[in-house]
Amino acid sequence: MNSKPMQPCPGPVGRREFLKIGGLGLGALSGGFDPNLTRLLAGEQSPAGLNKDFSVILLWANGGPSHIDTFDMKPLAPSEYRGEFSPIKTNVPGMEICQLLPNLAQMADKFSIVRSLHHNRNEHSGGTCRFLSGYTPTAANPGDAEYPEMGSVVASQLEHQVRDIPLFIANTKFYGGGPAYLGPAYSPFMFSGDPNSSKFSVDNLSVNDSAAAALKKRNQLLSQFDTFRRELDKSGSMSALDKFNNRALAMLTSDRTSKAFDLSAEPEALRDEYGRTTWGQGLLLARRLVESGVRLVQLQASFRLSKKAGRTSNWDDHSVNADIFQAYRERMPVFDQAVPALINDLQRRGLDQNVLFIFCGEFGRTPLVRNQDKSKRPGRDHWCRAMSIFLAGGGLKMGQAIGATNAKGEHPVDRVMNSNDLLATIYQKFGIDTHQAYYDNTGRPIPILTDGKPIPELL
Repeated sequence: MNSKPMQPCPGPVGRREFLKIGGLGLGALSGGFDPNLTRLLAGEQSPAGLNKDFSVILLWANGGPSHIDTFDMKPLAPSEYRGEFSPIKTNVPGMEICQLLPNLAQMADKFSIVRSLHHNRNEHSGGTCRFLSGYTPTAANPGDAEYPEMGSVVASQLEHQVRDIPLFIANTKFYGGGPAYLGPAYSPFMFSGDPNSSKFSVDNLSVNDSAAAALKKRNQLLSQFDTFRRELDKSGSMSALDKFNNRALAMLTSDRTSKAFDLSAEPEALRDEYGRTTWGQGLLLARRLVESGVRLVQLQASFRLSKKAGRTSNWDDHSVNADIFQAYRERMPVFDQAVPALINDLQRRGLDQNVLFIFCGEFGRTPLVRNQDKSKRPGRDHWCRAMSIFLAGGGLKMGQAIGATNAKGEHPVDRVMNSNDLLATIYQKFGIDTHQAYYDNTGRPIPILTDGKPIPELL
């Protein structure tokens, strides 16, 4: 583990800045690598014992999905709690889910639900930082994470395993997410656009043959000068810069990432199976990315509602934003096509033991339905005291519902678990020791997690 404080970071790196490393900064590269640029790629080697095959696809319902209207139905609760939907049986005895998910109901043996997680932050970015980092932020709604989110930790720990493809990819920076004191090298590579669009592409991920040849020649020339420079360098820092110059060049000249983003390589029938929707094609893209070596893919589960349903594209279904029940009638059939397709596709390809799919948001929604809007439409508010997590694959034990909330879905009453228990489970699957400490910008050692135990029912 790193024995020195990491360099303070100037801020998160977005897609444009990443491409300066991976493809846009040709002018700078032709004149020699900027030491500050290559330093972004530098980091200590990760310890032995890491899982070289495990990866995660996280479909993030930003805003917070309602546990009561999806995976923790309360049909016996008063109407102002249970809402408008009824539970349906699944192919796992005793497990019921929302009536809007009939396809998933027929394959419950291939997924598990954790119904008893909770944490202590009810704000959107505060809850996101808390859930994805395992730490409670100081600010109520930090724009950037105060502690590294899970994907940044994974990218840092596993960086030695691959040179020519990003380890951590996302379609949107999470509000309250980010690498914090790990620095911008561990921000996700961002792509934009709708994978369901015929015009979807991710530009500047590779260079043409002539440019690649010129860069390689430039790198060979640099190495000749570096032979002399290394003789003068007694600290070893020059060798480190040389190493990451090579890594930056590998990212620039490889077409591995651009091929992974090419959805046209997939059969039309499979694309239809996922559904010609943003979620469907996004999850198919995520499968291509993890199959190509990406270790964590985050997809923001945005959804364009009809005017009848509401005015938001996220899952923040307050009465003032949306009619939560109409919103779910529009969202969940799309979810019920895309997610079963991913689960089946991973299994057919033999990836279900190594790829874990997760669906959740930063918290749940209030069990009590509220009608705060002047239209009196129904909504639910933020609720960190109870949430449901949907998991499939990853070599975990499927076909079970773990934990339970009380009769109104207000708080866990069985197998009560801090949300850090889920993080601990995921880190264990990656082979990451959560007792390891990073150094923040003040030089203070901060463990990856201070609490949280892997969930034994899943392992």
